[in-house]
Amino acid sequence: MSDSAQDPSSTKPYLLRALYEWCCDNGFTPYLAVRVDASVRVPREHVRNGEIVLNIGFSATNGLDMGNEDIRFKARFGGVARDIVVPVSHVTAIYARENGQGMAFPVPQPAAEGEPLQAARPASPAPEQPGAPPVELAAAGPRLHAVPPSSAESGAPAPRDDDEPEPPPRTPGPHLKRVK
Repeated sequence: MSDSAQDPSSTKPYLLRALYEWCCDNGFTPYLAVRVDASVRVPREHVRNGEIVLNIGFSATNGLDMGNEDIRFKARFGGVARDIVVPVSHVTAIYARENGQGMAFPVPQPAAEGEPLQAARPASPAPEQPGAPPVELAAAGPRLHAVPPSSAESGAPAPRDDDEPEPPPRTPGPHLKRVK
């Protein structure tokens, strides 16, 4: 193996930037869910259960820089401007506040003092079989499912697992209405 052959960089920062842009282009508010440890610079008084959710929309941030290693910006908390630094490895999800659409990532596992967090590796699912139930993906927050290509292409709903509970009924809340 030659010295010029290197492991490719992670796709995660590229996916974060793409979903941020998608949210902004569609008038949605992009939110980041972040696993907090000593390497994350956020207001600790807003951290709950080792996590924080941050609004990274244009109107909520100043100087947003979504790099390959970390995400940096200034934001106001209680009227006070704070510098925020989030390592990309600590982002567990990015989603649109208005409809919840986005992407979840493996939750980093707490490491020993002074060691970086390690992302949890979900068990490799078996190859998709036509008509097979959806494969559950590791996620923070709501459960995500991979839809078999045959279901997605036909428009038919994916088959449900009998052990899976029915989703709760939708509660009225904010929604967008198209006006022509």
